[in-house]
Amino acid sequence: MSHKGWHSRGYLPHFDSAETTQFVTFRLADSLPKAVAAALALLPDSLVEIDRALDSGRGACWLAQPAIASTVEDAILHFDGERYRLLAWCIMPNHVHVVVEPAPGHSLGSIVRSWKSFTANGGNRLLGRDGPFWHRDYFDRFIRDEGHLARTIDYVENNPVKAGLVPEPAGWRWSSARLRG
Repeated sequence: MSHKGWHSRGYLPHFDSAETTQFVTFRLADSLPKAVAAALALLPDSLVEIDRALDSGRGACWLAQPAIASTVEDAILHFDGERYRLLAWCIMPNHVHVVVEPAPGHSLGSIVRSWKSFTANGGNRLLGRDGPFWHRDYFDRFIRDEGHLARTIDYVENNPVKAGLVPEPAGWRWSSARLRG
């Protein structure tokens, strides 16, 4: 399989390379209204503002339901050690953060697409609905060095604390922090 390097599907740019550790965020379809997402994207610190908006708990927050969060966590963990190496994750009420290193022969895009497809079907089934579950695109950033990796894992695992959901990272049920704490 060939990796695409830098590419875009008309939305966010993505970087796909063999064995490159990546920080990935994907969000529910209703987590940010289109007008809000478009306005935030124009700001100089757009990533910070989008993160703040997501942490405020906009949308239906289906991932706050244990059965749906469990479906997402199971999907993320399922091919760990086979298609990718999972370094950290956190399932928030309306978005998911993952730090992952794709295995040779597996692209980041195909991994994320698999997670989103499987969990959208399962989530919609649990909710008794159909229609868009996840926002069409996802955000990714490749990890530059060990310091960047440590800061990113800390960010991912502390997200529920920053959002005011728990006092300590290990207290969040849907995160790799509980396994470290």
